[in-house]
Amino acid sequence: MEKNRTGKVYLVGAGPGDPGLLTLRGKRLIERADVIIYDRLASPRLLAFARPDVEFIYVGKRVGRHVANQDEINSYIVKKASEGKMVVRLKGGDPFIFGRGGEEAQVMAESGIDFEVVPGVTSAIAVPAYAGVPLTHREHTASVAFITGHRRFDTKEAPVQWEGLAKGVGTLVFLMGMTNLSHICGKLMEHGRSPDTPVAVIRWGTTPFHRSVTGTLSNIADIVKEKGFKPPAIIVIGTVVALREQLNWFERLPLLGRRILVTRTRAQSSELVRLLERRGAGCVECPAIEVKPPDDLSGLDAAISKLGTYDWIVFSSPNAVKYFLERVFEKGHDIRVLGNARIACVGASTADCIKGYHLDVDLVPENFRAEGLVEAFSRLDMDSRKVLVPRAAKAREVLPRGLEEMGAEVTVATAYQTVTPELRQDVVEILQDEDVDVLTFTSSSTVRNFFKMVPEKLRERILSRAKIACIGPVTARTAEEQGLVIDIQPEKSTIKDMVDAIEAYFSNHGESR
Repeated sequence: MEKNRTGKVYLVGAGPGDPGLLTLRGKRLIERADVIIYDRLASPRLLAFARPDVEFIYVGKRVGRHVANQDEINSYIVKKASEGKMVVRLKGGDPFIFGRGGEEAQVMAESGIDFEVVPGVTSAIAVPAYAGVPLTHREHTASVAFITGHRRFDTKEAPVQWEGLAKGVGTLVFLMGMTNLSHICGKLMEHGRSPDTPVAVIRWGTTPFHRSVTGTLSNIADIVKEKGFKPPAIIVIGTVVALREQLNWFERLPLLGRRILVTRTRAQSSELVRLLERRGAGCVECPAIEVKPPDDLSGLDAAISKLGTYDWIVFSSPNAVKYFLERVFEKGHDIRVLGNARIACVGASTADCIKGYHLDVDLVPENFRAEGLVEAFSRLDMDSRKVLVPRAAKAREVLPRGLEEMGAEVTVATAYQTVTPELRQDVVEILQDEDVDVLTFTSSSTVRNFFKMVPEKLRERILSRAKIACIGPVTARTAEEQGLVIDIQPEKSTIKDMVDAIEAYFSNHGESR
């Protein structure tokens, strides 16, 4: 059969759950794909790499409930590729390790469709590593076997060599074996494996909701039942499991198991999410602000036309920097148009943004608030100084008023505006099904918009459990006006200090996960 020369299918391994374990090749293909067909074990975070116009097809499977069976999945892949589309079939773990990727590749070959296999980090090795279990170790074993546990072991199909596994392999890793755990342990003991052999069962490994329990072949099934463990989980059997007492690094992360709602704009949330995830937290991104250029740019353009006349340009947020300089460049200017103007920033993150444009910052207050900047300016001679303040359409008047009282000539120019976005359906489903441990607010606008965009019933569900974290006193005051009690607030209004304060709160309060 002649191969389709336009459409192509990429069987991409999504890795075990931690989005950081996706391969660079996989990321590049997701970014270019016309269609992404993904399953339940592929991290939703990976979908953010896709183009805005991509077509998503969810084909998740779980015990007792399949969105699509394997024949239907194969049909989706063939149909989309036959339409000339670039199709990424995103599969949890590695496509060729118990992922039926081999079967899907056969279908592509038989249908004359070009395909490529992009290996992924399989959960069989990643999950034990995150749980502190090395699958091989010189003092324990030089052999390891991967076995599918998701089948009926009393059938004649692909028989399991129980005696060889029990006596001939040091470490056994069973994938998808939770429903057969008791049977697996029984068969191994029946064929000579010691009942005292250590066993680890690791659920949602490498993700923020990673949990594990340990026992022995003789008692692990009872322990798992008592703990209420459910799929998906990996079963590791062998003496190497005993090493996790010394090597268990991931489960010691201070925010592991905490679900944190991030209300920053999607463009600005990356640093907050990154710092939280490095400490083990699971982040739900729920942007309460959408930032865009103002409807009327005339005031900003007028200010830009006379940039060489200003003594100071004052920025109160990274957004002000971004939208101001973007407009400068759109008007055909470069950095030189700023002339001899000195630059002041309210806080460290805004200063870092300025430095990203290879500009020096002349003034940053110790107190990262408008009041702190006013105090810093009060030590300078501002009489008759011309000051430009590019800012949001709606903002506090503390800074321009304070400068005017010092005798400065202040020009306020609207560089951007904030609007309330719609609450995404995927976020709604998460918030309906899962508890939130911390609700974060990084500006007064995020507070006000959260109350506008989240339905009252869902909002009450979140607030009934979540601790409230605010980046600074102004944001906290707005939250209190909405009737919220502030649990977490850093001394300095920076993202890093906010994350430190969240970690300190749970460390000091010792609340269970």
